[in-house]
Amino acid sequence: MKQQYDNIDDYIADLQAELTGDNKCANHYYNLGVAFLHKGDLMAAEEAFLNAIRLSPRLAEAYVQLGGICLSRGDLDGCLRYNQEAAECRAKFPVPWSNIGFVHVQRGEADKAVTALNKALKWDPEFIQARATLGVALYMLGDLDGCLRESNAVLAKEPGFGPAWNNLALVWMDKGDKAKAVECARKALDCGFDVDPKFLAELGL
Repeated sequence: MKQQYDNIDDYIADLQAELTGDNKCANHYYNLGVAFLHKGDLMAAEEAFLNAIRLSPRLAEAYVQLGGICLSRGDLDGCLRYNQEAAECRAKFPVPWSNIGFVHVQRGEADKAVTALNKALKWDPEFIQARATLGVALYMLGDLDGCLRESNAVLAKEPGFGPAWNNLALVWMDKGDKAKAVECARKALDCGFDVDPKFLAELGL
């Protein structure tokens, strides 16, 4: 949202006024979609993003936003499809590759997830979310040391990143070090991460 606006509604009204005069600007529609997302109006945001890609079919960011809306509705297929579109528009854009990897993790498709996440990290080695999700995918494949490596790399950059602490807790439990697992699970909880209640019970927490 632009700094000169006191509230989101003024910004939305201004964008809508500009679009009334010229409804051919994809960027205005994209910005309108982002503003509606800030308000929590997913239907209006979706309509704005669809207008943006209608006018600019290679606007990768709009496809990513549409994928996020699908994900918020539990539509993994839609999220995957839109992010694949974004990646086709801009192959070196790391965000859609990370999102594609996340969807594959949710589907239990760890091999596909690793492929996508490595692409995200190729274009942005500092992409914390992608690296943490890669840790999850490697854990799913039984690569405990790989998960340990990626999760520690995340925590070296972001010590408060809860999902990485959760990854470490799972790894240490599988490696037979319950004390370390408990320590990491506590840190995950302290960071606001919702650790699986069954796992917490197993740890005695």
